[in-house]
Amino acid sequence: MTTLSTPLATAPGNAEDPIVRNTRAVALLAKRSALQRSAFALVCDRVTYSVGTTASLILHALWFSCWVTANAVLPTPFDPFPFSLLTSIVSLEAIFLSLFVLNSQNRLTRDSDQRAQIDLQVNLLAEQEMTLVLRMLRDLCARADIAVPEGLTELLHEVDVEKVAATVARELPEQS
Repeated sequence: MTTLSTPLATAPGNAEDPIVRNTRAVALLAKRSALQRSAFALVCDRVTYSVGTTASLILHALWFSCWVTANAVLPTPFDPFPFSLLTSIVSLEAIFLSLFVLNSQNRLTRDSDQRAQIDLQVNLLAEQEMTLVLRMLRDLCARADIAVPEGLTELLHEVDVEKVAATVARELPEQS
């Protein structure tokens, strides 16, 4: 009368490696998250990725060098020193890039928070399952007249999540 909610990887007829199965599940979550992004979020991510490349750095260095050189060499510069037009363009670029990066960071933070929530739920479920297994082990030891390992009794209690959270908040130093 053995029943499991999910088949084990080692069960007869189930040869799929748990690592492969778990990796596929995580990849599916990531794919679903990517498909739910808005067009603006996609643009923000693409811009953020593109601007953070070596090619972008080189392109900007060349652009600024050409701009300054052209205005220093031309008989009638289109943006004479102190390069007010260049300063305005670069300032606007910085503002828009900051907004793109912030939008991407906000999405990454939401994704990270969601993964942390999933991780917490899985950890709590694993703890509950392990507590049940330890209770079964204790009962089997009692039936077989085997001494219960020292410290097992403490592990038989379910974790009080609020108590753990309060302890962590109290004991861990605050980030500055």
